[in-house]
Amino acid sequence: MASTTTTGQAAGDTDSKLTRRITGPLLFLFILGDVLGAGIYALMGVLSGEVGGALWAPLALALVLALLTAGSYAELVTKYPKAGGAAIFAQRAFKPPIISFLVGFSMLAAGVTSAAGLAIAFAGEYLKTFLDVPTIPAALIFLVLVAALNARGISESMKSNLVMTVIEVSGLVIVVVAVAVMLGGGGGDISRVAEFPSETAPGLAVLGGAVIAYYSFVGFETSANVAEEVRDPSRVYPRALFGALLAAGVVYILVGLASSIALPADDLSSSSGPLLAVVAATGVGIPEWVFSLIALIAVANGALLTMIMTSRVTYGMAEQGLLPSVLGRVLPNRRTPWVAIVATTILALLLTLVGDLSTLASAVVLLLLFVFISTNIAVLVLRRDRVEHKHFRVWTFVPVLGVASCILLLTQQEPIVWAFGGGFLVLGAILYMIARATKRS
Repeated sequence: MASTTTTGQAAGDTDSKLTRRITGPLLFLFILGDVLGAGIYALMGVLSGEVGGALWAPLALALVLALLTAGSYAELVTKYPKAGGAAIFAQRAFKPPIISFLVGFSMLAAGVTSAAGLAIAFAGEYLKTFLDVPTIPAALIFLVLVAALNARGISESMKSNLVMTVIEVSGLVIVVVAVAVMLGGGGGDISRVAEFPSETAPGLAVLGGAVIAYYSFVGFETSANVAEEVRDPSRVYPRALFGALLAAGVVYILVGLASSIALPADDLSSSSGPLLAVVAATGVGIPEWVFSLIALIAVANGALLTMIMTSRVTYGMAEQGLLPSVLGRVLPNRRTPWVAIVATTILALLLTLVGDLSTLASAVVLLLLFVFISTNIAVLVLRRDRVEHKHFRVWTFVPVLGVASCILLLTQQEPIVWAFGGGFLVLGAILYMIARATKRS
């Protein structure tokens, strides 16, 4: 996909207030856990309504679209391995500082809203399978516990992610293996994997499904915000990023094929727990509580990784002067950005009180697409900026196609989602002007 420049020393040897404890395997599992997330456990039902039994097709297309923007992240993260991610890239590439502020603010809005939604999901039906407690109080306690783990240290957070990611993947492996056993016993219908809805053209169905499937690959961008804590990022980051996306894509496609083989599209689309329905259809004796537990772990892992990203974006923007400097303070021993963690957790707690975040979640994706457009353009703008260390270099046509893919996905958003996304950007602009006015006084 790309070549590597070889000027100067390896990146990652510069001084940082954050400690470099993330190894290649830990980074791979960080990205894989964030991409897989909890969405896959409900995704197949929604997708089947778009493409019938051909679930693998939109998943494959969404993987290709995600890899385009991932190429831009690989170049910029290895070129500028500092916390802050897309906001720092925008600050380097574009002159008006409000652009980098809004890019960073979009990431913050996406992160805290996603964390609030995951907290509500954690405290809802999944938790009630084991413990019948009120949703909102349980969600608030959950976010506080996530913040405590985040503040304890990146190494501890990554090790927790390792365990939770293995459990997440094991649940999806169970689905694939159960359907394989079903096929071996003469059950299932493999012909369904090529069936499209009769009233929709296959090409349009796949495109519509890819818009939905793309959401399941969102999450890889969070890894840019821990670049300052990665050992030898120039060598490690591209391998972990592309490896994790490809692994997630393979898992998704296998789960899609298994779902189609096990159940007709109508049964999948009408189920609120499609993978549970798939396993039940195979006749393999797996208790229902097993998938509730796996879903809980998947949601918890997603919330932890999201809050790690959000706090590092906040810290990075503070270090660059885009947010108040107090947000750049770190714990003396743990060397974690504790003020940023507290601030972003408070925002997530407040959003949790809203309760219904379905439209806000779609608005988050819209905001991330703007972030991705900024990052793809920044790659091209910053080609003239030379650095004195090795870094990944993506082929020029990749970020160009990345911009086109994001614009294509933006055209598929509903008006209400545009209204919410616009509201976030207006809020960000107001906060930026307040910060500027305060700085002058």
